[in-house]
Amino acid sequence: MQFDHAAWERSDEIFDTWKAKLVKVETLRELGHFISKHRGGVAEELCKPERGAYNVTIRMLFRDGGAAIMRIPCPGVHMFPEEKVRNEVAVMRYLAEHTTIPISFVLHHGTAEECPLNLGPFIIMEYVKNAQTLSCALNLPGLAKEERPILHPGIDEQKLAFIYEQVADIMVQLSNLRFEKIGTPLEVEPDVWAVTERPLMWDMNELVQLANCPRSELLSTTFNTSSDFYSAVADMKVIHLDMQHNDAIESEEDCRRKYIGRHLFRKLAREKRLHDPRYANGPFRFWCDDFRPGNILVDEDCRIVSVIDCAWSYTAHAEFAYNPPWWLLLETPEYWLPGIKDWTQVYEGRLNTFLRVLAEREHLAVERGRLEPQHAVLANRMRENWESGQFWIDDAVRRSWAFDAVFWTYIDPNLFGGNGLDDQYEDRLMLLDKEEREGIDEFVRRKVEEGKERKLRDWDSEPCLKRME
Repeated sequence: MQFDHAAWERSDEIFDTWKAKLVKVETLRELGHFISKHRGGVAEELCKPERGAYNVTIRMLFRDGGAAIMRIPCPGVHMFPEEKVRNEVAVMRYLAEHTTIPISFVLHHGTAEECPLNLGPFIIMEYVKNAQTLSCALNLPGLAKEERPILHPGIDEQKLAFIYEQVADIMVQLSNLRFEKIGTPLEVEPDVWAVTERPLMWDMNELVQLANCPRSELLSTTFNTSSDFYSAVADMKVIHLDMQHNDAIESEEDCRRKYIGRHLFRKLAREKRLHDPRYANGPFRFWCDDFRPGNILVDEDCRIVSVIDCAWSYTAHAEFAYNPPWWLLLETPEYWLPGIKDWTQVYEGRLNTFLRVLAEREHLAVERGRLEPQHAVLANRMRENWESGQFWIDDAVRRSWAFDAVFWTYIDPNLFGGNGLDDQYEDRLMLLDKEEREGIDEFVRRKVEEGKERKLRDWDSEPCLKRME
């Protein structure tokens, strides 16, 4: 499914209006004083604001050679900015206390009301000197900055193994953090942590920003079981198709296919067939939707110096942590230009290297007394999840816009046989409940009519000259 282009344009307009306010000299001067106040020391230079995918970062240099950065979620892009900042700061502090993972030190954070000119909720952190992100270190040379990164196919194997060793050490620590619920861990009392808030998934932000989904239809509570979590997420897949106004379907046939796929996925969730029952009641594990090389800083020798972004972190079903990392090729399966099956073939080669390194690091952690032998299971579990297809189920859970490609290419054939091509999707209609089967024709009719109406409105709103080009 494509993003709703009208929603995307609206998002850009909101950000552009805010950006015009941000770059004013008087605004930057106030931000500079604000950063200096919370960092301390003699400030020397405020660097030009830089935009990432989700945040604007402003760096202040100080006479003592250090620096601090202020990070503000991009309006129009972040749909839950206050919640996001609160959760991220909590997670950063939790990881700093319970792991040896290098995390940037938070100097101060606050709400939009505390920020100069009410620009938005913010985090002020010590700046960590680095050479580049890990994504840049792994990227194909010669790609322009605005191009999506892709793993250099000719990368030195020793360099890659060295990088994998460090990332594996981080993942081993993360996977062994245990929680009693699915949600967001917060410090409820000094040194007392508990999962008290809903899991704020990256996908939830995208559904509001780019699909017109009502906030009221998203996850709103913590979960005691994996079954409840998977069912709630599967409900969001159905809501997504229902609520997205533009670019949701390409044709009547495409609409039927998407309807059947999402309702079948929801049926599987309700029947508890999307997860391993061994882990259904916990303990649950730490998970970050945005843990990837682009958010890891390295020095000139590719040594990791900091993990810089803990947004979209929550406690999740154990198999999230037991899935091999999607980012081994840097690019996601749905954006891989030769197609998702080619991605799978290329990925498997890198996966074998990563799992070999991960098993070695687990063994070393046991030898050094950092990991109990019974907990050295991550490499084996990742192999199991890849071979069983659990990897693809959870990829569909976390990425709504990749759902159709993933479901019909891997999940449906794995669970029901066939090849997922041509009109086999119609055979799956009989697996749905009576109400769902009877509702498909009216749903398709409505979505097709919605598409026609919006195309007419788009046509009427375009300049005449543009129509003639």
